[in-house]
Amino acid sequence: MYALSPLGENVGVKMALESPKCRRLIRSSAVLLVIVLPCCLATRCGNTPPTSPPSAATHGPFTTDFPLTENPISEDGNWINGGTVGLDWGNVQTTPGLAFGTVVSGGPPYNDSTAVLSGTWGPNQTACGTIYTVNETSSVYEEVELRLHTTITPHSITSYEFNGRVTSDGSQYVQIVRWNGPINSFTYLTTTTGPGLHNGDRMCATIQGSTLTVFVDGTPVVQATDGTYTGGSPGIGFWNHGGTLADNSNYGFSQFSATDGLPSSIPNAPASLFFSLDISPTQPLLPWLQLGEVFAWSEARRR
Repeated sequence: MYALSPLGENVGVKMALESPKCRRLIRSSAVLLVIVLPCCLATRCGNTPPTSPPSAATHGPFTTDFPLTENPISEDGNWINGGTVGLDWGNVQTTPGLAFGTVVSGGPPYNDSTAVLSGTWGPNQTACGTIYTVNETSSVYEEVELRLHTTITPHSITSYEFNGRVTSDGSQYVQIVRWNGPINSFTYLTTTTGPGLHNGDRMCATIQGSTLTVFVDGTPVVQATDGTYTGGSPGIGFWNHGGTLADNSNYGFSQFSATDGLPSSIPNAPASLFFSLDISPTQPLLPWLQLGEVFAWSEARRR
């Protein structure tokens, strides 16, 4: 099923609060929330909230396990496709439990199958997908792609693409790529070999400010910095180069989630860096807290 729920509902996060006053407040609080806060926020643990608290995200979390057979994917109008709207790229299709591509790319043209969520999304975004792959082979380039800050219009896609080749025999890679608009116009921001991608692996992409990070099964794999785009939607994509149309259903995503608030999935922090705090969503001790103030704690490995 797919679901769109209000931001902040049943969301768990982690914060590191460093001042002694913060620790005293935490011991007296009451709800389950583990939060990661930079040291600069520790001075806000007094009783007086700031006059202008930061805005929360504009779009709630979305999740789907692709329950329908659709070509192109729509799910009640929640998706915008690269072929239907962008014209020069492929659409994404689904069968129950799987989203996958519809085209074979000449490379060029780099006409990846692409679909992104509709609506207005905030600047800090996270997208995660559970990878499905069978019949892996290094003779075909089969990429799964997560997208953030993506805008599709006729003959243009601007986007950050976080991709991985679904092999694990040494031919694998993980990349962060900026799409510049017209077909075949893109810029590699970073690339690494990565751990290899397997059936059931969980791949996540995050943007916090201008920091872009890829995680595989909770471990940061590669990171880049780019501030070209600050708006647009999360989504998915697939690239098939050297294969056939029949190969498209050999790989894809069996589940997808996205949020523009707190990450829907982040790696576990080292136990020594964090402590639990119980805070109610209506807890008056921290009335100033806004989701937009949560910063990524991870420092990913750079190539």
